[in-house]
Amino acid sequence: MNNRQINLDPVTLGVALLLGLSVGVRDGSAQDFIPAGEPWPLQSLIVRGQEPEGEGPETEPLEEEDHIETDRDSFTPATTTAGRRRSIIEAAYSLIDNRGAYDTHSFPESLLRYGLNDRVELRLGWNYEVGGASSTVSGSDIGDVEPGVKIERASEISYGAKVGITEQDGWLPQSAFVAQAFTPTSGPATSTDFVGTYVFGWELPDEWQLDAALRYGLTSEEHDHFNQWAPSVVLKVPVADRWYAHVEYFGIATAGRERDRSVHYFSPGAHYLVTDNLEVGARFGWGLTQDSANVFSNIGVGWRF
Repeated sequence: MNNRQINLDPVTLGVALLLGLSVGVRDGSAQDFIPAGEPWPLQSLIVRGQEPEGEGPETEPLEEEDHIETDRDSFTPATTTAGRRRSIIEAAYSLIDNRGAYDTHSFPESLLRYGLNDRVELRLGWNYEVGGASSTVSGSDIGDVEPGVKIERASEISYGAKVGITEQDGWLPQSAFVAQAFTPTSGPATSTDFVGTYVFGWELPDEWQLDAALRYGLTSEEHDHFNQWAPSVVLKVPVADRWYAHVEYFGIATAGRERDRSVHYFSPGAHYLVTDNLEVGARFGWGLTQDSANVFSNIGVGWRF
């Protein structure tokens, strides 16, 4: 019997090997030459992106961007709170060019915010003012809209809380409520004023943010007790890396006062995130009515720790 030498080229040999393996898998004989626990040759051909559904590697969700959001950045406060066991210190200086009265200087407009949990924060602040009228532009207090004819010096302490109410869900806005009291520590005023603020807003595409707020204050002037309402709306837009700009309208109107007055302002501004926990910013504004100040400017800082 003649012995023939069979020469197989590599392609033919590879095809024969795969056919034999597929037959062995079908009748179970492949288990005789594939060690237990070892991956089968065909499994090594699977690459990422081609795994069967439900068998691919788990992916971790992306973390949400987390950076400081101050209440001082605009007249409209933020819809967010300080965060669980986190503190935010805010401070600012305002210069107000009053109509028919001395300019007002307001500083340090300090506010300490401490988060008891993710929804509730406590607030404590202090401010000093000198000039012909109280500040109506800082956003911490709605102030007195009546300018005086002489220079007054006054200071006050503020205390209260901010509570998150809803999270954004479609058309349902993120919202919060701020309750604060303001007690004079020097100056002609002697009564404590109470201010409640409801703020709500939506995060829009491209990181745009639209917020609105309504303040209500119960205040008095000598023997005149009256109500004050302060609506506001602000649109915030990212313009560069860590730079944000905004445009805002806000106003203050009295009701039940011996002589009711209303002030209205248009205010652009910008702030810069030095770090995720440090913010600096400035804003300016123009009065839109005769009861309003001519112009104002405000610069400030916020630090979270």
